[in-house]
Amino acid sequence: MKKKLLTMLMAATMTMGLVACGSNGGEAAPTTDGGADTETAETTEAAPSGDLIKVGIINNDPNESGYRTANDADLKAMFTKENGYDASFAYSLKNDEQIQAAQQFIQDDVDYLLLSAADTAGWDSVLQDAKDAGIHVILFDRTIDADESLYDASIVSDMDKEGKTAVDWLAGQGLDSYKVIHIQGVMGSAAQQGRSGALDEKVAAESNWEIVTQQTAEWNAEKAQQIVQSQIDAGKEFNVIYAENDDMAKGAVAALDAAGISHGVGKDVIVMGFDCNKWALEELLAQNWNYDGQCNPFQASYIDEIIKTIESGSAPAEKVVIMDEKGFDATTITQEDVDKYGI
Repeated sequence: MKKKLLTMLMAATMTMGLVACGSNGGEAAPTTDGGADTETAETTEAAPSGDLIKVGIINNDPNESGYRTANDADLKAMFTKENGYDASFAYSLKNDEQIQAAQQFIQDDVDYLLLSAADTAGWDSVLQDAKDAGIHVILFDRTIDADESLYDASIVSDMDKEGKTAVDWLAGQGLDSYKVIHIQGVMGSAAQQGRSGALDEKVAAESNWEIVTQQTAEWNAEKAQQIVQSQIDAGKEFNVIYAENDDMAKGAVAALDAAGISHGVGKDVIVMGFDCNKWALEELLAQNWNYDGQCNPFQASYIDEIIKTIESGSAPAEKVVIMDEKGFDATTITQEDVDKYGI
């Protein structure tokens, strides 16, 4: 790890001071002034800090969705002291708060900065600061609009492909007209841009495709329910719910159920979601929903392998690693699919 020689020299000169003053034996969680929530990973056994790789992990709120909960749990299971890491976590759905957390991790002199950005833009300056400090940056889950020289690797989903796969499936349903309620995720995120982009392009190209409303519910089920309920109350006609994650699709369905509107295979409204939560795939299996697009949350082992490669003195074999993903149709999904791919 970087700066080891300096660390050893400082340790030699500070030994007596530590004995006199005492030590708590651990690292404090990074702090921010009203910004991202931060915490240190809990472990059962402590190891000498000089033997550990220090990582700062910036992620979206674990309560955002089932996908994000699984993603956070995967990272916490990997980046432990037992596995050779001293890990701290910061969470926010706001880009400025994530950037503030990144600045704090840089000040804390982490070895690696792991980032799932809330927004694709605005990262150039802080990532340049990380690079200047000798800190390796690895993106996970989401891409950013920054020069590739500012990060070592990117382990991400192909959000554009996720959107295109879903829209191609929808086009294949052969409806006479498509009247779509489009419920978007957090605006500016890679997931929102990819899943929205494919639908926007299709609507612009086809005369029988129409967006009834296009609003963000910020991945939230209750907000999605309110959006759909407002369209029902306004007497709007629609036959497709295109929700950019499962939780928002669930909220949309709650509004349909309250209004007595049928949904699913052979029913009045096609319901589409993303992320492949197990409960969502079970809705497909019961044919209450029609489509769910996979977004693979299990990236920690890929990141661990890349860190090991960098620590050995080599560059990662691939700059960008794309997670393998697919879409599921209610008419063909099986219980085996639910058990294998549900998160």
